[in-house]
Amino acid sequence: MLDQLGRDDRLRLMKFVCSFAWADLKIRPEERAFVTRMIGRLELDSEERRQVEAWLKMPPSPEGIDPTTIPLAHRKTFVECIEGIISADGEVSAEERENLSLFMQLLS
Repeated sequence: MLDQLGRDDRLRLMKFVCSFAWADLKIRPEERAFVTRMIGRLELDSEERRQVEAWLKMPPSPEGIDPTTIPLAHRKTFVECIEGIISADGEVSAEERENLSLFMQLLS
């Protein structure tokens, strides 16, 4: 599933993952660890890693997050990864649940 993503889609995925990590306004160590594992699984290069690290320091701008830009073939992968990040710390906040619900509505 992840190996079928091109460079742009890998970065788009990580942008969404980081955005969801910020839903409760803080990045917890477990969320950071999840992102680090994703970086490894996606085999991101050094430039891509730096971009993801920047998104962990400062959330991606909401204007740059549009679920309708996710290719249909990759939507399930994106949802699964987002579900992973919001549950990484062992608790899913109301904000995270609401954001996931809205995200899935926009994908439909």
